[in-house]
Amino acid sequence: MTGPGVGGVVPAAGAVLRLRGRAFGPEHPVVMAVVNRTTDSFYAAARYGEQEAFDAAVRAVHDGADIVDLGGVRAGRGAEVDAAEELRRVVPLVERLRSEVPDVLISVDTWRSEVARVATQAGADLVNDTWAGHDPALVEVAAEAGVGIVCSHTGGAVPRTDPLRVAYPARPGSADPRDGVVDDVLATLTAAAARAVALGIDPASVIVDPTHDFGKNTWHSLHLVRRTAALTSLGHPVLMALSRKDFIGETLGLPADDRLEGTLAATAVAAWLGARVFRTHDVLATRRTVDMVAAIRGDLAPRAAVRGLV
Repeated sequence: MTGPGVGGVVPAAGAVLRLRGRAFGPEHPVVMAVVNRTTDSFYAAARYGEQEAFDAAVRAVHDGADIVDLGGVRAGRGAEVDAAEELRRVVPLVERLRSEVPDVLISVDTWRSEVARVATQAGADLVNDTWAGHDPALVEVAAEAGVGIVCSHTGGAVPRTDPLRVAYPARPGSADPRDGVVDDVLATLTAAAARAVALGIDPASVIVDPTHDFGKNTWHSLHLVRRTAALTSLGHPVLMALSRKDFIGETLGLPADDRLEGTLAATAVAAWLGARVFRTHDVLATRRTVDMVAAIRGDLAPRAAVRGLV
């Protein structure tokens, strides 16, 4: 889509997302709610027990979430959580949501194929592989189950590790030396998405995620937001998991509790540049932000445009 806008041109719209037979085009930015069944999430407000997690998921749907992303293990370093415990935390919640909130799309944030297999059998619609195929069977499970997959980038980092002095050299002759991380992300996501499609997953159900903070420093993550349009050129829906992350905290010098405004600023930029899915702890604020951006882009009509007409 082109037309008048910032700089005179509205960036191209992102690819359509399709999950469980439902399609989401540019007129419907997709909000993915973070619901963690953990006691040690980096964001204290997102630490839920079983009933609290269910209540949070229902509240998220009420506030405008299209997808609820359920996680049973903290992404960063922490106490060991084996597959049996991860299953105990996540699968009953999948089953209950599928039964009591049947219209919600359910995602499971896991890097373990054995967890993904049981979760999809319980009713999950999407496997959110935040650790970039660490378990190569994970995408095979998604394909066998007929569900979507999130392909991510960690720069080779393994689950539950933090980056240390990571570097992504730019290609010789690159116009922007900061694009080394973009090149690496594009190469990784292209290969992962191609494998998912080759296994039979609908290309519109293959979501690509540059995975800010994972295997990256703050400069890398900022540049990936800036270069969102390069990610949309891959032809798959782009996920932005920006919510209250460290690169926002380090940029603004703020703890996790105070990173909402920074998150929404980054979200608005990514939405303008064509990102389609937004993973967030703050559903209502994110829903309003991405809908407003969609309206400014011309993808979404105002709900009531009567000023100056009556």
